Amino acid sequence: MVGRPPLPVGTHGEIRTYQRGRGSWRAMTDYRDYDGHTRPVERHGRTKAIARARLLEAVRDRRRRDDAADITADSKFAAVAEGWYADVEQAVTEGRRSPNTARLYRGGLDKQILPALGELRIREVTVPRADQLVRAVRTKHGPGTAKAVRTILSGILGLATRYGLVEQNPVHDVSRIEVTAPEARSLSLDEAKDLRARVAADKKARGRDLPDFTDMMLATGLRIGETAAITWPAVDLDAATVQVRGTVVRLTGKGLWIKPRPKSKRGWRTVELPSWAVQMLRRRRLIATDPDGPVFTAPLGGLREPSNTNADLREAFTAAGYPWVTSHVYRKTVATLMDIAGLSARAAADQLGHAKVSMTQDNYFGRHVAPTGAAEVMESINDLR
Repeated sequence: MVGRPPLPVGTHGEIRTYQRGRGSWRAMTDYRDYDGHTRPVERHGRTKAIARARLLEAVRDRRRRDDAADITADSKFAAVAEGWYADVEQAVTEGRRSPNTARLYRGGLDKQILPALGELRIREVTVPRADQLVRAVRTKHGPGTAKAVRTILSGILGLATRYGLVEQNPVHDVSRIEVTAPEARSLSLDEAKDLRARVAADKKARGRDLPDFTDMMLATGLRIGETAAITWPAVDLDAATVQVRGTVVRLTGKGLWIKPRPKSKRGWRTVELPSWAVQMLRRRRLIATDPDGPVFTAPLGGLREPSNTNADLREAFTAAGYPWVTSHVYRKTVATLMDIAGLSARAAADQLGHAKVSMTQDNYFGRHVAPTGAAEVMESINDLR
């Protein structure tokens, strides 16, 4: 009788899952290591899916550790950091990470972390050294940058822990960074009308196609990248709705593209439009050259660069006498006017594409088309036209 053939080196067998009790699952598999021995691997989680995901992560890290057998506790921190960042780039390619997050991490590595720790051995990156770096970054660059650096360090040293290079992640004991964001103002109804009029009258803003762009943001509460990502197939003028299908991002080596996954799990949504926004879109459609292209193109054509558009908006708002206004103020204005009109927090969250109002509502599925009432509320902004 011929026995079952062994697993190929560096692969795992069938994943088996067992419920250990209420809220506890175990996932198991057999993995054939690079020394030829097949060994059991298991991970646990509060759900079957979590246990399985953790097991697959463990198998991935085990394979990667075998592939990088030359990495030891005496390896330089920079080597492990680059390996960790390679995983981040892979996650971006697979759509599991935002390109903006990858850029943030790359900047933190190059500007703060590697200059300070890159030449140390992994075993030399202790709690005091990591804590000293985070504190120094906070003093020099502020709590926001320090928090990002702490997150990056935790990711790198978490990988080192899974490699078995260190016994535990030193960042777990590094002091946490509390970031208190300043409370954003919202525009009053009169301010919103006045700002619309001033932007519409600004010759430079008109040349950059900002009046219509900002009108769309004010009509919907969409972010800059989401507004730039609207294409004509996503617009239904008869139903007076627009689908939010993604956001414009810049990816190194790829340029501008529409990332199909919005910022949160509720980001893919359909929102209603006030009649004045529909009229604006009808006017734009008459002169549109690409029926499948973006509704709001860059001044020279193609997708709008969100960072450039943000800079143009700051200039236009300052020229209009509203230097404190940002795109986030537009989103807060929509939510505030909805609140004043008596609409619910759930409706506002649906309108803005927020992931959750509470844990219960976050797990409630089916709210993809959101008749939130915002369109009716925003009608009052059109008194000036």
